[in-house]
Amino acid sequence: MDFLSQIALGFEVAFSLKSLIFAFIGVTLGTFVGVLPGIGPIATISILLPITFHTDPTSSIIMLAGIYYGAQYGGSTASILLNLPGTPTSVVTCLDGYPMAKQGRAGVALFITTVASFVGSMLGIVALVGFALPLATVALKFGAPEYFALVFVGLLAAALMGSRSRLGAVAMVAVGVLLGIVGTDINTGVQRFTFGFAELYDGISIVAISMGLFGIAEIISNAGRRTTGEFKPSDITLRSLIPTRDDVKRSTGPTLRGSAIGMGFGVLPGTGPAISSFLSYALEKRISRTPERFGKGAVEGIAAPEAANNAATQAGFIPTLTLGIPGDVVMAIILGALLIHGITPGPGLIIEHPDLFWGVIISFLVGNIMLMVLNLPLIGIWVRILTIPYRILYPVMIALVCIGVYSINYAVFDMAMIVVFGLAGYVMLLLRLEPAPLLLGFILGPMIEENFRRSMILFRGDLTLFLYRPTVVVLLVLMLVLISYSAYSTVRAK
Repeated sequence: MDFLSQIALGFEVAFSLKSLIFAFIGVTLGTFVGVLPGIGPIATISILLPITFHTDPTSSIIMLAGIYYGAQYGGSTASILLNLPGTPTSVVTCLDGYPMAKQGRAGVALFITTVASFVGSMLGIVALVGFALPLATVALKFGAPEYFALVFVGLLAAALMGSRSRLGAVAMVAVGVLLGIVGTDINTGVQRFTFGFAELYDGISIVAISMGLFGIAEIISNAGRRTTGEFKPSDITLRSLIPTRDDVKRSTGPTLRGSAIGMGFGVLPGTGPAISSFLSYALEKRISRTPERFGKGAVEGIAAPEAANNAATQAGFIPTLTLGIPGDVVMAIILGALLIHGITPGPGLIIEHPDLFWGVIISFLVGNIMLMVLNLPLIGIWVRILTIPYRILYPVMIALVCIGVYSINYAVFDMAMIVVFGLAGYVMLLLRLEPAPLLLGFILGPMIEENFRRSMILFRGDLTLFLYRPTVVVLLVLMLVLISYSAYSTVRAK
């Protein structure tokens, strides 16, 4: 099947009625949770993960992905109006978005962020289409040793580059790997760390661990939060959204530069949208002739980071779908959703499931167009959502979590598991230990073990034969550089 035929297949899948419905549900929910500070796409995707058991994999991934990139759109709303980031990637938007709102230009700020998000997403989709096929073609030539080294380096990069405490992140990765090997050893049939529980013979459910660590833990940590603001929903009108010619001129260049940064860093494991936002903001401030304007309502300060985080979100699907290596925790959950359906993300995905691969990619185009329609004309509705008290939201979310996890196996044991992981996730938040590396280790750990054992069978137990594989050597050198850089930056910071 040639490239044009694959694209045509993607359009056929993405424009089917079922895919359009799930894309609409995903982007609408994503915008909703992005607008509300304190919930975020991670908790929402974790809560809705049980739905993937009851529908086909293509529709599931379209919906979950729509929640992810839809939240990037909605996250700027609370940042601008309340100075509270709806998502971690919207933290930078607060710096200039909130001052613009205080100056009476909240509507312009919301318009600029929506357009910048759309442009960044479109360019990210272009990068996804352009790089996915060549990268998968190269990865098809990898054997078990190369795949082991690639997954190991990707996991290490995600832990070291995307975390505040590098030592704590590595420890969480180790815990995640240990949790990932619970269950029946596929090679020997031996039960590992099941402690006599028959429910653990198939391993710990990714639904239980993700819903507990992110869904329950986030709900508990935000249960006492109060959201107040100085804005009035009636202040945001369609007329107030219209930017001046100077606003358009000042935001065009930053939008394109931010998109380029997002595409570059979105592909790298452990970086993703948040780091892309900070870097794009720092770049615009550095090259600006009037850097003193930043932090006081500069339109460049909201256009660049919003374009960057949306471009990085789309580009982040490149390593997830083509190599099977998630760049961040959301990608890990989406990867887990594919594994639930027995589909292994990696270089074989394009060949074995071209309808899923290209259908999901083209759905990003459809979903972003939907988001433009949802965000601009309906901005008043999203603004009013900010007035919903959190004390009303969190009991509903707790009920959805319980119903969702029980509906999978109709087992009380699963509900006990999410309680355990929920409390563990909350304790981790109190100790400032990030749960994201744990989930990455949980998902990638079995892949590392499987490919390492295959390599040992291939090499007859001789570890030195790894050094005779050029690709493995390059990846191991990259790992040493990464460790050295992390150690140097930590020592220098202290």
